[in-house]
Amino acid sequence: MKNIEESKKLIKELLENLGEDTSRAGLIDTPKRCVKMYEELLSKTGVDPKEEINTFFESDNDEAILVKDIEFYSLCEHHMLPFYGKCHIAYLPNNRKITGLSKLARLVESASRRLQIQEDMTLMIAKAMEEQLQPKGVYVIIEAEHMCMAMRGIKKQGSKTVTSKKTGIFREDFNLIRDIEYKIKL
Repeated sequence: MKNIEESKKLIKELLENLGEDTSRAGLIDTPKRCVKMYEELLSKTGVDPKEEINTFFESDNDEAILVKDIEFYSLCEHHMLPFYGKCHIAYLPNNRKITGLSKLARLVESASRRLQIQEDMTLMIAKAMEEQLQPKGVYVIIEAEHMCMAMRGIKKQGSKTVTSKKTGIFREDFNLIRDIEYKIKL
């Protein structure tokens, strides 16, 4: 964060402009806690998530690899409210090149720690996979609940937004797509 003290001051001013008494016990340290929270939630702003895919192996596996139910949370760039859910990443290796399974979880973690829309996060993950692994194809699905829809405006708790990005063979091979989608439901 560029200027922590200035950020704390601005949060205190915001609370006061909203009619809060920032001298009451429960709010005295709120600006400091709020700045610390945003530092954590936005810790990967400006970092290219593809850097997380930095270990490679060779494998004779010629089947798709799927890591599903990777939990994440992020912040909507429109209201700065959280959206959270699960990401599923499948890829079909090319030239025997694979990466460690934990690298996919790290990729999602890195991609999620910034202000954004879910659609862009989905594309960012697929692009990182393409650039680092050059697979035959990538299929990324994100399903998330958005607090900007649950807490305000339309107030629809429990509704989920699903976004996806397919590249390469996943754009053409419907049997492969069905296989991945079946495995996600298991």
